[in-house]
Amino acid sequence: MDTEMFANVSWMLVSTALVLLMTPALALFYGGMSRQKSVLNMMMMSFGSLGVVSVLYVLWGWSMSYGTQDIAGLFANPFEFFGLRNSIGTAESPVISDFGYPTVIEVGFQLTFAVIACALISGALADRVKFGTWMVFAALWSTFVYFPLAHMIWGGGILSEHAHSVSGWMFGAEDGEANVPPVDFAGGTAIHISAGTAALLLAIIVGKRQNFMRSAHRPHNLPFVMLGAALLWFGWFGFNGGSAHVAGWEAGLASLNTTAAAAAGILGWLLAEKLRDGHATSLGAASGVVAGLVAITPAAGALTPVTSLILGFIGGILAAFGVALKFRFKFDDSLDVVGVHLIAGLWGTVGLALFARDNGVFTGDIGYGIKLLIVQTVVAILTMIYVAIVTAVIAYILEKTLGWRVDRAVEHGGIDAHVHGETAYDALGMEGK
Repeated sequence: MDTEMFANVSWMLVSTALVLLMTPALALFYGGMSRQKSVLNMMMMSFGSLGVVSVLYVLWGWSMSYGTQDIAGLFANPFEFFGLRNSIGTAESPVISDFGYPTVIEVGFQLTFAVIACALISGALADRVKFGTWMVFAALWSTFVYFPLAHMIWGGGILSEHAHSVSGWMFGAEDGEANVPPVDFAGGTAIHISAGTAALLLAIIVGKRQNFMRSAHRPHNLPFVMLGAALLWFGWFGFNGGSAHVAGWEAGLASLNTTAAAAAGILGWLLAEKLRDGHATSLGAASGVVAGLVAITPAAGALTPVTSLILGFIGGILAAFGVALKFRFKFDDSLDVVGVHLIAGLWGTVGLALFARDNGVFTGDIGYGIKLLIVQTVVAILTMIYVAIVTAVIAYILEKTLGWRVDRAVEHGGIDAHVHGETAYDALGMEGK
């Protein structure tokens, strides 16, 4: 193995571990925001996603996402590489990916993205859904939403940069690639817009908690929330930096842009919070971190550190005001998945066309920038439409078969004790709160 491949292999293995850490970090973040009587259930939904989605990814997720046998530009043949057959090779004769390192490393890296995309949705369902139904949903949603989306966007499907994609149809193509290819560096559409859209649909279909808008919902453990946000920030270096797929300049730029946007996201959220509520809170700071990170995810390799500051700052402001939409429209997005991931994800996906290096609307080539803005907007809208339709079908099927809601008495008494047979704070006498 030469020095360059060794560096890339090492970086991608580290990035895979960093992204995997993000799902337990999300469990901490969501768990801290939950009520004392349902914190374990909330964390179990993230760990459940780790179990279900990882297994399915090995079986057919990789094949559906990155197989070579494209089906209508929507997904790849799930049986081509079923169980990773003929896709990883051996130590003596490894299958090499398009990025120059063994494909087995790329499979592991992409698996972690699939897991957290699903886990993010759980934040919209706190305190009220059956754990078994959630586990079945995780399997169905990953199979029929995330795996196809990964193929559409990154695997050469209709939302990719290939000539036969939507962008190629709109503005032409040359040498097999669209003249104005869409940009989703690390998952603005495939992960954050998709998870945010699914969360919105589920919040509406599953319905509100019994006390929604009748009593204040406060996070039960803000140190958990801040620790979760810190670990998410740490893991995001693998999320964005690893998406460069090489240990080099682009990975460094993506990592620096990630920090810049997250830091600016904190300031944007705190400013909006101070102007709106009169207080700059620890929950706001933690949420601002995530909003900035979400905003920069699709744009991490396309911006400069200075324009990343702008994108992250505006993302923090938009998300801070976006979380109030659930009160205005009366849908119970328990832990603000829509406000943070959908709103900031949409802004990052569309906003990057304004500031892209050398060819953004405000940063060099206004003609190309406007075309890119159109492409990014169309891709975001098509992603939302696809996710909304398929998520609604899955959700209604599960409602009619397994049912989504726990009994009212279970919701009131706490899912942890009734469903999981354990509570987080017995020693402190906090159960049932």
